Amino acid sequence: MGSTASTRNGTWRNWGGNVSVRPARETAPASVDELAAAVRRAAEDGMPVKAVGTGHSFTSIAATDGLLIRPHLLTGIRHVDRAAGTVTVEAGTPLRRLNVALAREGLSLANMGDIMEQTVAGATSTGTHGTGRDSASVAAQIRGLELVTADGSVLTCSEEENPDVFAAARIGLGALGVVTAITFAVEPVFLLTAREEPMPFDRVCAEFDRLYAENEHFEFYWFPHTGNTNTKRNNRSAGPERPVPRLRGWFEDEFLSNGVFQAANWVGRAVPATVPAIARISSRALSARTYTDIPYKVFTSPRRVRFVEMEYAVPREALVETLRELKAMVDRSPLRVSFPVEVRTAPADDITLSTASGRDSAYIAVHMFKGTPYQGYFTAAERIFAAHEGRPHWGKIHTRDAESLSRVYPRFEEFTALRDRLDPERRFRNDYLRRVLGS
Repeated sequence: MGSTASTRNGTWRNWGGNVSVRPARETAPASVDELAAAVRRAAEDGMPVKAVGTGHSFTSIAATDGLLIRPHLLTGIRHVDRAAGTVTVEAGTPLRRLNVALAREGLSLANMGDIMEQTVAGATSTGTHGTGRDSASVAAQIRGLELVTADGSVLTCSEEENPDVFAAARIGLGALGVVTAITFAVEPVFLLTAREEPMPFDRVCAEFDRLYAENEHFEFYWFPHTGNTNTKRNNRSAGPERPVPRLRGWFEDEFLSNGVFQAANWVGRAVPATVPAIARISSRALSARTYTDIPYKVFTSPRRVRFVEMEYAVPREALVETLRELKAMVDRSPLRVSFPVEVRTAPADDITLSTASGRDSAYIAVHMFKGTPYQGYFTAAERIFAAHEGRPHWGKIHTRDAESLSRVYPRFEEFTALRDRLDPERRFRNDYLRRVLGS
């Protein structure tokens, strides 16, 4: 069980194990020229094209029965521009390698998500985000993009060059071309102090506005079937560095959060009636802790327990009401939910199809252990999220289509018009894009 997707007997599967597909052809180009040639050849053969990262999307956004492009040879840092505060990386570079390489250079991204298995292109194209009062998603930190378009030409864009493409392609869903390189804004590495502590659900809801306003990065996890949450506040710090001691880190982040949690989920899957009792125990297992470290060691943590996930962005001011409705729904239903619900925030950004496009947003993510039936829970949760003008994360399970999405994205038609221009023959089509963008 690696951290990425796999191909066996010609069948590609995603990380969550809920999407599988047999591509007609696979290629792993070692240069942008090779990638462009592969796209042109696929066009001659009338074949659709998709690039895949590590398969961390739970939707079939990367699935194709045509040409599957694997980007693992397109990795590494191309260029560090200290004066401009940017770094240009190849699209197939995993976030983990980017974070480690930047730290070696004394640099860091301002914000990131909570895992770093994904490639930079896969993460940004689907709108991966962490939590932040002032700093937004990974894609919002992009300053320039290079992509191979449907006719095999290489297009570069930024705020100055092809700004209309830049507005959309930072979260392009793989619909506008194959991203080959990304230029990120970076800054001198800094320290974050993380404060993790349990807090009753009702208190977090009552004080959410204050907790959000007072912290640069605030998030919390609510444990269904309980009135308990675990909160996390990350703020910049003058230091000194005080990392989590190695043994305690292993015990809490590996043994409890992965090992014991995995075993608890196996029990819960076999005997669903045990889930509420397990939830009460696990919601109290993690005690308060405070530590100070460089950003990627604070923002990210290992996630070895496999799951499927749905995540929605709602207007930030609608968060508490939405969450209370979700809790009421779980409380009165026969559902048995063994995974905590994750709540994060992001400021409004200017990316066409970003979940935070044009509005301050809060994210609610619901998860189910891999192999347990999730449809009942996700359907009921989605009904609540959609009623609050929710926008689904592009890489996570949802049932929305172009017609309903066009109502929650004011710039939806701007994106589809650009797609018509850049990919008139729908070289980068697949079933998922047909559903969410229309044909």
